[in-house]
Amino acid sequence: MKKTFFILSLALILMSTQLLFAQHDSTMHQRSSIKHALAVITPTKGNSVHGIVTFEEADKGVRIIAHLTGLTPGKHGFHIHEFGNISSDDGSSAGGHFNPMGMPHSMPMSEKRHAGDMGNVEADASGNAHLDYIDSVMKLNGHNSIIGHAVIVHEKEDDFKTQPTGNAGARVGYGVIGIAK
Repeated sequence: MKKTFFILSLALILMSTQLLFAQHDSTMHQRSSIKHALAVITPTKGNSVHGIVTFEEADKGVRIIAHLTGLTPGKHGFHIHEFGNISSDDGSSAGGHFNPMGMPHSMPMSEKRHAGDMGNVEADASGNAHLDYIDSVMKLNGHNSIIGHAVIVHEKEDDFKTQPTGNAGARVGYGVIGIAK
């Protein structure tokens, strides 16, 4: 009786383990085929930036569409940062620019650049900004995926020269990139 109970228990443990591995494989397969992502932008302390940034798999990279409000007129640095941690009221918990390949900071169309370099968004006289372009370096899947990282909107224009930040100043808005349908 004890032997039969032991064998049945062992069989149940093995079946449960196989089921867990099958679920893990299914989750990994779903994760490897992400087609859409988004970040909801909220203001850092003392600022009023709001918006949505969407990321969509495209033929030659990732299409990025940003709609932002509450900015001061002019250009603002726009980057993906290394951590999806937006717990600090100044955005510093998001860390530096997302740079998994150890490249220098540069323009979004440069061959050698941070994976998170999106350049600048330009706000009109009412503080509204729109951006729509295809990024050939950014990834939604794989080891260098942007999923779970933070989008940061800066107070000043990115100069594309100053290393490693572009001298874009304080962080005025932020949001975490999540998987979307």
